[in-house]
Amino acid sequence: MLDSRRNVALACALSALAGYVDGIGFLHLGGLFVSFMSGNSTRMGVSLAQGDWSNAAAALGLVALFVVGAAAGSLIVFGRGANRQPWVLLAEASLLAVAALCHTVGVSNAAVAAMVLAMGLENAVFQIEGGAGLGLTYVTGALVKVGQLLAAALTGGARWAWLPNLLLWAALVAGSVCGALAYHWINLGAIWFAAGAALALGAIVAETIHL
Repeated sequence: MLDSRRNVALACALSALAGYVDGIGFLHLGGLFVSFMSGNSTRMGVSLAQGDWSNAAAALGLVALFVVGAAAGSLIVFGRGANRQPWVLLAEASLLAVAALCHTVGVSNAAVAAMVLAMGLENAVFQIEGGAGLGLTYVTGALVKVGQLLAAALTGGARWAWLPNLLLWAALVAGSVCGALAYHWINLGAIWFAAGAALALGAIVAETIHL
């Protein structure tokens, strides 16, 4: 799926967006994540071992919301076919805007829920109907591919095939830095920037489809 400059650029922009939102969520939740469900799963397991039922329940709730968001994204893909990407991004932007509005009216738990749903949904941007997609809100798989493709390059394979996956990782890290800085500046109000970015990306993708 990272087979063109257009797809690499869009994937990196979305990975940066995910890092931005996750950085905000991590600070707000005190160590839980809104996009990195492996981390939440580990936290849940540790909390269960320690008898910390409230933290275990919180982590499980985040995982469940993420799965619901991923399912919602897939439903958009199944219903929209070739024009799925702008619709997925519009739905993501709407959820992030809802999160920001919830924060504005003082309902922070609902804001976090909307953020998690948006992150799950984002992973459908590169999904093809009936198949898997490209993970955009987590980069463990991308780093595995970096290592594998580097090994392939050293043994006669494509010389730079590993680079797009490394860029995905770098974009997520850069986004999380920006998210952390924005959170320290304006708390969950920083989600407004994420909503605007998702909407702008949706508009750009829609325009490229119609060209």
